[in-house]
Amino acid sequence: MTRGDSDWEGVRLHIVTGKGGTGKTTVAGALALALAASGQTVLLCEVEGRQGIARLFDAPNRTYDEHRIAAVPDENATAGEVYGLAIDPEAALAEYLEMYYHMGRAVRALDKVGAIDFATTIAPGVRDVLLTGKVYEAVRRKEKKRTHARVYDAVVLDAPPTGRIARFLGVNAGVADIARVGPIRRQADSIMTMMRSPQTVVHLVTLLEEMPVQETADGIAELREAKIPVGAVVVNLAEQSPLDAKALTAASGGSLPRDDFTAALRETGLSADDETVNGLLTDAREHAVRVELENELRAQVAELGRPTYELPRLTDGVDLGALFELSHALTAQGMA
Repeated sequence: MTRGDSDWEGVRLHIVTGKGGTGKTTVAGALALALAASGQTVLLCEVEGRQGIARLFDAPNRTYDEHRIAAVPDENATAGEVYGLAIDPEAALAEYLEMYYHMGRAVRALDKVGAIDFATTIAPGVRDVLLTGKVYEAVRRKEKKRTHARVYDAVVLDAPPTGRIARFLGVNAGVADIARVGPIRRQADSIMTMMRSPQTVVHLVTLLEEMPVQETADGIAELREAKIPVGAVVVNLAEQSPLDAKALTAASGGSLPRDDFTAALRETGLSADDETVNGLLTDAREHAVRVELENELRAQVAELGRPTYELPRLTDGVDLGALFELSHALTAQGMA
């Protein structure tokens, strides 16, 4: 699959969110690898201070710097790269003051007395403004052609959970309302322009469970109200039933042929007593009921009207090899 096959050609900022526990960090990592597989240089960012990227890629925890965490050769042997960055609000403020106001010495003095930490902790919204500002800076480097900083083809942001994603991404709109003029207003306007442009999309990760699907629907509604482009819905940890539709219907109704279970157990040399057979029939019925519910939730996800991709549940957990496997699944479905 080539880059032209991607559903998101032209997008430079992929923001990944989801209800806690849905695996949004894993999906963000897999997406970054999938984008790099086409020869792109990708920055994978996190903003919640959990060092989730380091754990996911089995890399050491790092301070505020951009460092390579994976090289990904494509079918033409052109290596794409993934860089990781854990954005720290205090460091982002120091960088902002130096970049836009040339206050390097003053920043170091403020840092020594704890003023920067105080500002990012106590001032409402400042933390999120700085975090989104750093993402903005990384995305727009291509336009600025800065020679002293790495230029990325795409940026993937492992963002806060769905419940606060619209507020997090829209924080600069509030800043723009407060700061009527000056550089702060100009930067806030620029960030919101990028967040609402076609080069940005927000992908939402869900599970086939009622609460995550409902939170995904609520998140899409809030993003649309904030005029922030909604991307795809990624159904994570999806499972395919080994039973066909006819067998699932029979299992759900408790009408699977008991004699077939007994014969199969005996053929394999296993115990075919009543307790074992009853247990298997109960498991089959519970499985069928769960599949029926998941299919209903799939239909609800489809009604959201967004491109949908599914990632399988991996029985051995997620290590770097599994992450590559998930990235291949996203590429095969057209997400990257």
